[in-house]
Parts: sequence; C-alpha cells; structure tokens
Amino acid sequence: MTQAETDQLQQQIIDLESKLAFQEDAVFALNNELLEHQKRIEKLQRQVILLAEKLSRGGQSDILTPEEEPPPPHY
Repeated sequence: MTQAETDQLQQQIIDLESKLAFQEDAVFALNNELLEHQKRIEKLQRQVILLAEKLSRGGQSDILTPEEEPPPPHY
C-alpha cells in the first residue's frame, strides 16, 4: 500500500469518526427532546383525567351546560 493510499484511508476514517460524533450528538439531543415531550404528554393526560372527573361529577362542576349558558352579547 502506498503512502497516498494510506493517507486517503486515514482521512476516510477521520471523516467517518467525525460523522459518527455528530450523529451521536444528534441522537442524544433528540432523545432529550423526546423525554421532554413525553413529560408534557403525561402532564396533559393527567389534566384531561382531572377534567373528565370534574365533568362526571355533574352538579358540582362550575361548567355550565349549553342550556344554562347565557346567550352571546349580540342577541
């Protein structure tokens, strides 16, 4: 193997290592973002459950039914 071929192979290895480092960084960043989104989703799910429980209690709710809702101001 000539010196030029050896240099070319070394450069290719360096390029591949560089690409791998960038990919590892991107995967790490995406993983962190995915974890944050999962936390937000879980929080929203808990809020939806609480709202559903509040609605299911019926009369104890501060939310008016459509019949109880006052008419809009333009009427």
